[in-house]
Amino acid sequence: MRNTVRRRLKAVCADALPSVRPDLDVVIRALPSAATVDFAELRDDVVRCLARRAAA
Repeated sequence: MRNTVRRRLKAVCADALPSVRPDLDVVIRALPSAATVDFAELRDDVVRCLARRAAA
């Protein structure tokens, strides 16, 4: 399950990180609940968090 979450996060980040400012450092930590959500929800959460961080 851990590798599944890791692969999903890699795919999400490959799409989402190019839109983040290059001067930002980003650390993504997967909680155990990440193993139970579907890919679309995981993607939406990561994109929302990156957008919120970029606005700060």
